[in-house]
Amino acid sequence: MRNVKYTDSVTFRCLEHLKETSLDISLIHAGKENCKPSHICTDTRNEFILHFILSGKGFYSLNNGKIYSLSAGQMFLIRPNEPITYGSDNIDPWEYTWIGFNGVRADAILKQCGFSDHKLVLPSPDEPKIVTECIEHMLECRKLTSANDLRREAWMLILFSRLIDYHDKCSQKRTQENSSYSTKAYVELAVEYIKYYYKDGINVSDIAGHLGISRAYLNSAFQKELGISIQKFLIDYRMYKAANLLVSTPDTIKEISGAIGYEDQLNFSKAFKKKFGISPKNYRVQKNATILYGEKQLMDHKEDFAG
Repeated sequence: MRNVKYTDSVTFRCLEHLKETSLDISLIHAGKENCKPSHICTDTRNEFILHFILSGKGFYSLNNGKIYSLSAGQMFLIRPNEPITYGSDNIDPWEYTWIGFNGVRADAILKQCGFSDHKLVLPSPDEPKIVTECIEHMLECRKLTSANDLRREAWMLILFSRLIDYHDKCSQKRTQENSSYSTKAYVELAVEYIKYYYKDGINVSDIAGHLGISRAYLNSAFQKELGISIQKFLIDYRMYKAANLLVSTPDTIKEISGAIGYEDQLNFSKAFKKKFGISPKNYRVQKNATILYGEKQLMDHKEDFAG
């Protein structure tokens, strides 16, 4: 096994020349640097590079003339094959840590982190340890072994998962602050959507996406207005529809399961029994028996009057 190139000095630490271990997404290099004043980098890279500014200041300049003034608490993305320039402030030079990576999933993951063609600079997580811990673990995996390949990949994926969590948390906060609807209005819109589309197997994410709000905010709205979760409301709605079909139609259990949005009949039966304490089959038998008994009582009553 060949060793990767590892550099460790007072101001610069870097692990590079890593082989690509996955077509999905693969770590190319990672590092940390305490830059000197006016330290300028001008380059075009073949991989994505994501920098996290830990302290100090600097700038990031794109080929289209856009210049960002950056400081601690921000992260910036360099994309493959794009000429860029970035450098540290001449008075308060920055310290940053970074990862370089490639893969067919890179664009999709970065989008989930909040990046886009028009958003190459974002706030980094407000707890720097969320980032530095992951990159420190990557740097510790110095030798190119199969085990270390997996460890580096694992810590890179953990880092991305933390960035996605942070982006989702910020998005939820902005949604709540900027929402033009009351929680009652969102609940009413969600209920209306459920009434029309419950047969299509919709889930909570589908409903939240339709309304343009997060799952968490939608759930909190249902808790506030109805005292139950959106998930429970959706399940209960389907179960009551199923109960009505069991009594009013001759459809099979499988047909009724599909008619209320359940692809798996077993999952439907479990949910139904949890709600009503009885299987769909026994519910139908029991309700039909009750109806027949009521009809018999009515006929007997009519015969009494006829006599």
